Amino acid sequence: MRQTSRREFLKALGAGAVAGVVPAAAGGEAGGRPKGSSRRGRTGPNFLFILVDDLGWADLSCYGSTFHETPHLDRLAKTGMRFTAGYAAHPVCSPTRAAIMTGKNPARIGITDWIPGQNPKNRRLIAPADKHRLALEEVTIAEALRQRGHRTFFAGKWHLCAAGDKAFFPEDQGFEVNKGGHHRGSPPGGYYTPYKNPKLSDGPKGEYLTDRLTDETVRFLERHKDEPFLAYVSFYTVHTPIQACKRHAAKFDAKRAKLPPLKGPAQRREHDGWTKMRQDNAAYATMVHAMDENVGRLLAALDRLGLADHTVVIFTSDNGGRSTLHRSGNPTCNLPLRAGKGWCYEGGIRVPLIIRAPGVTKAGATCPVAVNSADFYPTVLELAGLPLSPAQHADGVSVLPLLTGGTGLDREFIVWHYPHYHGSAWTPGSAIRAGDWKLIKFYDKQKVELYNLRDDIGERNELSRKHPEKVKQLLGRLEQYLADVNAPMPKARQAPA
Repeated sequence: MRQTSRREFLKALGAGAVAGVVPAAAGGEAGGRPKGSSRRGRTGPNFLFILVDDLGWADLSCYGSTFHETPHLDRLAKTGMRFTAGYAAHPVCSPTRAAIMTGKNPARIGITDWIPGQNPKNRRLIAPADKHRLALEEVTIAEALRQRGHRTFFAGKWHLCAAGDKAFFPEDQGFEVNKGGHHRGSPPGGYYTPYKNPKLSDGPKGEYLTDRLTDETVRFLERHKDEPFLAYVSFYTVHTPIQACKRHAAKFDAKRAKLPPLKGPAQRREHDGWTKMRQDNAAYATMVHAMDENVGRLLAALDRLGLADHTVVIFTSDNGGRSTLHRSGNPTCNLPLRAGKGWCYEGGIRVPLIIRAPGVTKAGATCPVAVNSADFYPTVLELAGLPLSPAQHADGVSVLPLLTGGTGLDREFIVWHYPHYHGSAWTPGSAIRAGDWKLIKFYDKQKVELYNLRDDIGERNELSRKHPEKVKQLLGRLEQYLADVNAPMPKARQAPA
């Protein structure tokens, strides 16, 4: 495995520090520098982190979609590294977002469901009481960078606190600017103004939310082009409501009309739910296209401002695409992956991941190594030339060796823990991947399933009976890890006396 020294990649990113005085926050931005922070007047390394909500692994053209169109992200992949086994830390949003912020597995943090989640009655198990806010004691990646001189900006979906938790918003977790982040997981007013968002003023009639969040980000880039920054763009799209971007509606309505008849059923049974079998939702396709269009605007702004060669761009999703529910009506399909959002099958946790680190990543590279959301924290620290904080990012592993052409990481396994019921028809369970092997434990159904992902990415060939020793090994690792981090666990519902 090729190793790159800190000096090499800092040089590549143009990260020579020059002492300087940074002016106070302007343009209505809340708060100044925290005490003890460094003040530098230089460009880079900067970070543009783009998180899309509910975007599936197969939703981008560069990941195989033929119905959706994502030319700007396709070009980003051609100039950076595309990961084929990038994973969200969890099958639903809030836990993954917590993992990105902290570098910890959601099971360790105790945020194991979307906030505030649900606990349906008349089920065999009682889901654990999970936490409904990201603790202020956690040192977020935004705080880590801000303490060392980066300007920090947040736009879009936060969803790391519950209603009424006004002291747990992005501005309380290291971000100087917050445009649109509050407790809600979906846009309260939909995708057109008025937004009904306490952290985002309404725009002119007809304004589209994804456009507006990009506008705010570009203004931040223009204002701070001469300072190192973290711009964290967390698009609400493509979360429900599925609401077409009107300027692209005719295009995808016409494309939908030209699709050939579907061979086979439109849905496939998945445990107690149903999974959509084809990407053909025109309204959803417009949302994906508008998101891609706005990624293009962000990348163009970096070029125009002379920032592209000094800015690391990370693009990913918080969980798999919404393809599986108790009922019909899903907006996307994750094939060849199984199931979707809410599930520990690959369709619920494997997500698009593209990283472009100028001077570090090779243009057009692909990486098959499994990585996950908790890895961003230590990766960003290393790329910024900052010391790692293993006690904080306890479950994250820097992927810098992969970005520089390496073929592996020093990690034995990745764990997903979702001990709750979900509207996707998921029942409480956990999963572990070690190498090519993956085991899923279903607590409600009291069974385990074993798959070899190298041979069976669609998880159709269940191997637990053929490989009992592998089951024993993986189950032991999974249960030991959950015990070590004191993971919240479901409990059996007691029968009435």
